[in-house]
Amino acid sequence: MAASDFLCRAETRSVLWVMGGVFAFSILFQFCELPYGNFIGSLFSGLNFNRMNYMNTQINFTTGFDAKISRNDSIFSIESMRSSNPQGKTSVQSSTQLNYSSGVELLKPNRNLEPERAKEFGNIFKGGNEQNKDDIIPLPPPLISPDPQVDDNLTAPSSSHNPYDEVAVIVPLNSNATIQLMNSPAPSVSHRHVDTDNSTSLASSHKPNEATGLLRNDLPLSRNGSTVTKSTPAAKKASDKPVEGVVSISEMTNMLLRSSHPSNLLTNPMWFSAGDEELLSAKSQIETEANSIGDLGLYAPVYHNVSKFKRSYELMERNLKVYIYKEGKRPIFHQPKLHGIYASEGWFMKQLKASQHFLTDDPNKAHLFYLPFSSQTLEEVVYVPGSHSFDKLKAYLNNYLDLIKGRYPFWNRTQGADHFLVACHDWAPEETRREMANCIKSLCNADLREGFKLGKDASLPETNIVSTDPSRTLGGKRPSQRKFLAFFAGSMHGYVRPILLKHWQDKDPSMKIFGRMHYSDYILHMKSSKYCICARGHEVNSPRVVEAISYQCVPVIISDNFVPPFLETLNWETFAVFVQEKDIPNLKPILESIPLRRYLKLYNNVMKVQQHFLWHPEPVKYDTFHMILHSIWYNRVFQIAS
Repeated sequence: MAASDFLCRAETRSVLWVMGGVFAFSILFQFCELPYGNFIGSLFSGLNFNRMNYMNTQINFTTGFDAKISRNDSIFSIESMRSSNPQGKTSVQSSTQLNYSSGVELLKPNRNLEPERAKEFGNIFKGGNEQNKDDIIPLPPPLISPDPQVDDNLTAPSSSHNPYDEVAVIVPLNSNATIQLMNSPAPSVSHRHVDTDNSTSLASSHKPNEATGLLRNDLPLSRNGSTVTKSTPAAKKASDKPVEGVVSISEMTNMLLRSSHPSNLLTNPMWFSAGDEELLSAKSQIETEANSIGDLGLYAPVYHNVSKFKRSYELMERNLKVYIYKEGKRPIFHQPKLHGIYASEGWFMKQLKASQHFLTDDPNKAHLFYLPFSSQTLEEVVYVPGSHSFDKLKAYLNNYLDLIKGRYPFWNRTQGADHFLVACHDWAPEETRREMANCIKSLCNADLREGFKLGKDASLPETNIVSTDPSRTLGGKRPSQRKFLAFFAGSMHGYVRPILLKHWQDKDPSMKIFGRMHYSDYILHMKSSKYCICARGHEVNSPRVVEAISYQCVPVIISDNFVPPFLETLNWETFAVFVQEKDIPNLKPILESIPLRRYLKLYNNVMKVQQHFLWHPEPVKYDTFHMILHSIWYNRVFQIAS
């Protein structure tokens, strides 16, 4: 028994000595830094491993070029450090940086970038974490042939496609430029059409759900000239209700005119072109223009500065060149619609395409790049009735933009700042909110609460066009023959119009406030009234503004935070009246408080600005086509940094 115990203790001591030897030998290997020197640490890696979330990781590879890869909401950035790391060593840095608001971040620019090097990082990566040669689509160099091959086979994505599942390399802009993506709720949306019973009637409408961002159906509020009761939804989104914060027309004007343009809108391209130098020259000439130029066709009191406007307009006529991308499948692209309340976008597309003066076939000579799609047709073709979702519309535009980015270097050169779109459908702000945030948007739905940027975007006049010559029914009665103080007729969509009718329908013989009305009677009332009420519907815009000017009726705009067309040029307070939505109960006293002399000036000024709100079969100087193009030109000129 004793012998057995002795042998057991001896064997235990032997095992302990062996274990101690192995441990000492491992420590010796660690101390000598032989290969696999972290062997011991790896044995216990489960205790101290710092898990890395691939969605929240930022990796900096110092390989001598600038770029950025964005996948979903994750951010992978590639930043140049060649100057500080001449040996080309690679450093990997993890970070828990996640930006849910935008998913876009600007990196420091590579100011030594040459145009011919653009193709170095003009690649689009697709797929998962690993990359192979079939996943890379190189961009062409900046100097491309004037007539590239065109592939119109761009189709709407399938329901299973997620446009944000693709990983794209975005060329960084300089540190002075900013992309401000709105965190406000999605805008309310409506789909309107013109019929014979009224100027504007509601066909169908959809409201985003406050919690989910989805849309819900809304119904027309008037029928056969009478108002019907609308049940109030249980929850309405913020932009469907009156808001306390209202930016007045005077404040908007001061924001535009107190300085050239807000500094956060200034941008520098990745490399300068001859066109950029021409824009900088134009900017200098406009800023230094003395208030001394006269023009018999321009009535100075209705402009902020008639001399600067005339100079800017002349420079536009002399220098501006626009390139229209040939990509895009009809009918959404390259096929304008010329009738209805959204026709402004179609008439602009048609007349720009027919212009020999402003167009260029060589994109290297262009100052601006036009994205030629119809927001109205996009809704009609791509939107799935009953889906209550913008997803397919956004995905369709994003696929088109990916095609443009992959085929040309111009979007990446300026991050889209020299690209523009013209869209009149109410849904356009939401459809273009994210991927097209940096380009110039000419929108009918020009609402400061829905992402419209003063100094960058342009307000598009909504025009109800029912004939091939929109200017043939102009004019109205003289002031002494206008027997009605104020007039309004229209469908009861939105929250403002029911309030207007509640306070003023059948309350005063001088206040002609109605629901729907036959179109011929509608025009007759406009021509016979001193003031025409332009009350917002679901959105801030209304064709009544242009209609009132056409029939020489002073427009009374009741639409908080609506940016009127051509505000950078026209002094709207000289020919229109702005009434806040909360003041509807006092509408008649407000209008009656305007002295006759003041009204006559407003009436006269309406006739002076009328030329800027007319479409002609062939464009004429200072008409709507030229004024829209001038707004886009002017904003681009003052966006480029000196």
